[in-house]
Amino acid sequence: MARAKTPRTNGSSRKQAATMPEVRLAAEVKRNSSPIPIDLEGEIRRRAYELYEQRGCTPGRDHDDWLVAEREVMARYNRQQTA
Repeated sequence: MARAKTPRTNGSSRKQAATMPEVRLAAEVKRNSSPIPIDLEGEIRRRAYELYEQRGCTPGRDHDDWLVAEREVMARYNRQQTA
């Protein structure tokens, strides 16, 4: 029994589909152009760790460090947006 032939594609449809989300993301970034970093949580985490180190690496206040760091980072970005 003969096998049915399938149409061949040059792969352009697959290539185009792969690049579409990247194009859309770049357009969104240009449109929004907000100064909020992509990794806001990472920035807060680094600042919370700095606060932990400044306290002499004593455990038990990680939640407080996180809240202070979050407040500081968000205040800095709010100032940048209003300036």
